[in-house]
Amino acid sequence: MYLLGIDIGTSSIKVSVVDIATRKRIATAQYPDEEVEINSLRPGWAEQSPEIWWQHVTQAILRLNATGGFDPKAIRAIGIAYQMHGLVLVDKDQNVLRDSIIWCDSRAVELGEEAFTEIGEEKCLHHLLNSPGNFTASKLAWVKNNEPELYQKIAKIMLPGDFIAMKLTGNITTSIPALSEGVFWDFRQDELSKDIMEYYGFDQNIIPDIQPLFSVHGQLNSEIAAQLGLQEGIPVAYKSGDQPNNALSLNVLRPGEVAATAGTSGVIYGVSDALIYDPESRVNTFAHVTYSTTQKHTGMLLCINGTGSMYRWAKHNFAPDLSYNALNELAATAPIGSKGLKVLPFGNGAERILNNKYTGAQLLGIDLNVHGKPEIFRAVQEGIAFAFRYGLDIMRENGMQPTVIRAGMANLFLSELFAQTFVDVTGVPVALYENDGSVGAAIGAGIGAGIFESVEEAFLHHEPVRYLEPKNTEAYEPLYTEWKLFLNKAL
Repeated sequence: MYLLGIDIGTSSIKVSVVDIATRKRIATAQYPDEEVEINSLRPGWAEQSPEIWWQHVTQAILRLNATGGFDPKAIRAIGIAYQMHGLVLVDKDQNVLRDSIIWCDSRAVELGEEAFTEIGEEKCLHHLLNSPGNFTASKLAWVKNNEPELYQKIAKIMLPGDFIAMKLTGNITTSIPALSEGVFWDFRQDELSKDIMEYYGFDQNIIPDIQPLFSVHGQLNSEIAAQLGLQEGIPVAYKSGDQPNNALSLNVLRPGEVAATAGTSGVIYGVSDALIYDPESRVNTFAHVTYSTTQKHTGMLLCINGTGSMYRWAKHNFAPDLSYNALNELAATAPIGSKGLKVLPFGNGAERILNNKYTGAQLLGIDLNVHGKPEIFRAVQEGIAFAFRYGLDIMRENGMQPTVIRAGMANLFLSELFAQTFVDVTGVPVALYENDGSVGAAIGAGIGAGIFESVEEAFLHHEPVRYLEPKNTEAYEPLYTEWKLFLNKAL
């Protein structure tokens, strides 16, 4: 018997089948082969089509089935992980009203800052654990203010994973962690935030039914089951934002445990049992997947918009014909410090760790007689690692003191150079695991469907495949200090 995990990324859809008995992935597929574009109609805007997500999900599942390594009819539950903070709007007939305003869109920053001031900064931080910023609630306010006729047609608002679950089952639900990532949840009252709903003038009816994150959010309908070769009626039993889900996939569930990922965006995510928040809202606290009214586990999230996207940009413009593996090998031929070349990787929208400022991505100190492709690609990886260190220091200010960081062997962590640079720059060991977001979603489905009796049972035999210790911290410390001076000048 098997579990199906769906990971709705910004760049592509990844799906995996996990064997219930062993918890091991037995098949995986990705669609499309080329990275999906982000539509940017204006500077700072970022949108994607939910219907294209759905098309890609169906194609990914059909590609997965075609591997022939399992019987699709033996899948017993479906879990979904998704890019966080995206806004999906549907009418009463479940028709999509507009493209999704996704996580890295900056258009609602000013609205969120106004709400932060008007509701009260201390009140927002105490109750929401965040500034409204450019999160989902503020994105919805932008639609209300700028597209009023469309806004009147809204029956329900959703996050990307809710939309895919709706397409699979016909049901629309949400959860406390989902509402918290949209900054709709009052942690002190444990209810939908009256402050946000009243300040922005939202009708409560547009919020979907609230269910436990680990629960049956609907059953696969007959038409979709036939289309995808799956068993009718199997439950969609788990939906989580990609970063809490990444933490789940790495068994980061207890206070003090920390996870990291470096895909399109870069994240460090630490679990706490306290309602903590950064006074400047540079890092953000949301309800973790294990949050409940009696066990208030939260996740402090550091997000850097431009990590994998920065590396992709460099590849596209400087070495489009080389594979990522070849680029990593090329970068490793340059020395530590990239012969003085520095990169600020902040070119994918306003950055919360920079107080919602936008510096643009920058290559600094180019010497036409010294720097070539090896230095460029090493400098990009080092610049991303420096950005992680900058954000981690903010998390340390707020009480998060990781002794080890767990990461999946995916995206930039597939680069031995980047993984070691990350360890050297942060000074924190990294344990690397084979699990990724699609596997985490599958395991989450097993928990939500009651196939696993507990979270602990779901992670039997969960061991790292590599463990990296700091080697060059002393060499990188002055380079990081110099990099930070350049960043401060850009702010």
